[in-house]
Amino acid sequence: MVAPILTIAEAAPLLAERGSLVGLDLGTRTIGIASSDPDRRLATPVETIARKQFTPDATRILSLAEARGAAGFVLGLPVNMDGSEGPRAQSARAFARNFARLTELPIILWDERLSTAAVEREMIATDMSRARRAEVVDQQAAVFILQGALDRLRHIAGDR
Repeated sequence: MVAPILTIAEAAPLLAERGSLVGLDLGTRTIGIASSDPDRRLATPVETIARKQFTPDATRILSLAEARGAAGFVLGLPVNMDGSEGPRAQSARAFARNFARLTELPIILWDERLSTAAVEREMIATDMSRARRAEVVDQQAAVFILQGALDRLRHIAGDR
């Protein structure tokens, strides 16, 4: 049992017609988690995991995915502005490889450039307190990542 690690274009024809997707914003200290509805229209925040060790973190993610009837995962890939991949992207790819050994559900890598910055700006614009922003920024970044992937999947489906 090793899940495929794919781009969104590679994953689109392989995904079941229905079933939620779980979005992951992988940080050094936390993992933001979001989920879509089964029709993959809207991403919503789920929770933020304080990172401990890979196995308990992965177990929690898999538990959340199972509870939501997930059909796959969307993992944010922190690509540099010039399109190159640095240490954070390499860390995300390593997480994906290790996580793929624990599930058969496809793992989609999604370019997450500026996701956290965009979410921070949006929360500041709504006058959210600094403390509240710190509590939800990772979940909201996961929503941003997942919603981008959902929108792209709908666009790909429209191209067929």
